[in-house]
Amino acid sequence: MSIYLLEVGTEELPYKFIPQAIEQLNNNFKNFLNDNKIKFSDIKVYATPRRLAVIIDGLETKTADEEKLIKGPIKTVAYDESGNLTKAGEGFLRKNNLSKEDLFVQDNYLHAKIILKGKSIAELLKENVPAIFMKLQGSHFMRWGYNDEKFSRPIKWIVSILDNEEVKIKIIDKESSIYSRGHRFSEQKVLIDNPKNYLDIMKKVYVIADQNERRQIIIDKAKETAASVGAEPYYTDDLLEEVTFITEYPVPALCEFDPRYLDIPEEVTVTVMAVHQRYFALYKNGKLINKFITMTNYIGDEFKNVQAGNVRVIKARLDDAVFFFNEDTKKPLADYVEALKGVTFQKGMGSMYDKTQRLIEISRKIARDLNIPDADIVRTAQLCKADLTTNLVFEFTELQGFIGADYARVSKENDKVVNGIKEHYFPLNAESETAKGIEGQIVGIADKIDTVCAVFAAGKKPTGSSDPLGVRRAALGVIRTVLDSGLNIDVDKYIKECLKILPVQKDCADEVNEFFIQRMIIFLSEKYNKNVLEACAVKNPLKNIADYAQKVQLIKDLDAPLLVENANRVIRILKDNTINTGINEKYFKEDAEKSLYNEILKIEETTNYQIYLQKLEQLNPFVTKFFNDVLVMDNDENVKNNRLALLTLLKEKYNFITDFAKL
Repeated sequence: MSIYLLEVGTEELPYKFIPQAIEQLNNNFKNFLNDNKIKFSDIKVYATPRRLAVIIDGLETKTADEEKLIKGPIKTVAYDESGNLTKAGEGFLRKNNLSKEDLFVQDNYLHAKIILKGKSIAELLKENVPAIFMKLQGSHFMRWGYNDEKFSRPIKWIVSILDNEEVKIKIIDKESSIYSRGHRFSEQKVLIDNPKNYLDIMKKVYVIADQNERRQIIIDKAKETAASVGAEPYYTDDLLEEVTFITEYPVPALCEFDPRYLDIPEEVTVTVMAVHQRYFALYKNGKLINKFITMTNYIGDEFKNVQAGNVRVIKARLDDAVFFFNEDTKKPLADYVEALKGVTFQKGMGSMYDKTQRLIEISRKIARDLNIPDADIVRTAQLCKADLTTNLVFEFTELQGFIGADYARVSKENDKVVNGIKEHYFPLNAESETAKGIEGQIVGIADKIDTVCAVFAAGKKPTGSSDPLGVRRAALGVIRTVLDSGLNIDVDKYIKECLKILPVQKDCADEVNEFFIQRMIIFLSEKYNKNVLEACAVKNPLKNIADYAQKVQLIKDLDAPLLVENANRVIRILKDNTINTGINEKYFKEDAEKSLYNEILKIEETTNYQIYLQKLEQLNPFVTKFFNDVLVMDNDENVKNNRLALLTLLKEKYNFITDFAKL
């Protein structure tokens, strides 16, 4: 078995392109190997800012010979009346380099079996690798130099080796060799004698080619460096990914900034460090400290210039933040509300001030329906968008809500309002936490429903994967908030309420409803069977999402085959025969009818679905006896309709909990 290495060296690649390139290269090479029936045991793709590498292990040295059946002309065309080959038959021989002995007739057509000789893996790689690599796609691909082909960055070198032999290839204008390059400040002619040694050879020239290993090194070194000052590093997956793909040899440098910058909102300082500068903020005993770690792509042990440069950069950013903070807090947050009249929400949907007034109205209605005091909720709705007109949010847009909460605190708003302003944006993404306080929950739900309704009313609903206005995220935020908080909220009602007060009137409540339901089913399908989710949505689940979730939780574990069978039998009979008229006992001809009717009347709707299911199961013997003793389609029209009405009533009892036909 053989092992192959392809390494393509480039100028520094955009870090966001690298994960895409890893996935594409993995898929492209797998497809190539499978399409050509080449056996292999493993594919690994490695990437740094300066190189993309693929190692394929367990390769057979040659593809197997393949027997192939080929079809020629019809027998009457291939042979004349004397049984001799015609010109058409002889042409089939010449075209496929066959002899007469290779021919046979099958299904009245001329056929032959030919052997396709296998190719050497080296030959296949040489023919296909350049095209495989050039299938890579990404944003902002460009032509470099005088080349017609586009790529993310100019290619500087190529390594292509099968076992210990070079497989000569050319990609754009660069030909391969057996020499790689080390870290930018290390050796620039590195012999790769065998793909098996690639990772170890690169480590000697200060390149950690394996991105997973590099990521773990970053985590370990960040924790180790932080521990040296009794702290813990703060990082997100996004920060780790970016630092992983902008370094080849990560080395931590501990830096310190003036503690006066800790007086501004913590989120601002952390955002400057993590998002803007790719630093690891440090916390001691749960509090942010005036130190941070930067991961350098550096060879050496002299960090004074590195530290000074990074501190100088962050100081400039934080000086701006301090200035904006001081300017903004010269007046209370409430004074910024009026300026929202100059901030457009969406074209045709008024300003953010108009949206704020709608949030106040909808939030007040939700609070009233939940029978809870609304003073703090209304105040939260009034102030939740005010920070959009502040200098600091203009500079750090991603911190809207967080800055508003800090400004509310400075303005002496109570803690419930402060937290509500921050939390009404929660969840920030599909995995992040939802609002904990009722103020953030209610105002957040009102805000997100208003956004979705406005987009649909404006005719801008998302299509395909495009969702520039974030309505999918907004709908999911409503669903997650309701599920996590267990609020008994009629989302369907508030969709209709929101649509009524929008500047543009459009009857799209059903469309918005369906959108929310589909987002909920997609979200919950990670945990529950889709059939169960759709079955439990027989009645509008938005009326009470928490109640719907309770049904789903119970039905997913349902083990009652006779109940399901009986329910489906009823559903099949009533498919085109539903009767909603009343039931008249005088038309009962069999005891089984009356018995079933009396038992159905005993079943009362309850939100204790466990008990309700038990009652449905207790109906089984009566339903079974009914079908054994009763012919539903009686010749007497009154009797028939009475029996169909009885089954319609039974179906309603079944449908109260789920649509058994979908299970």
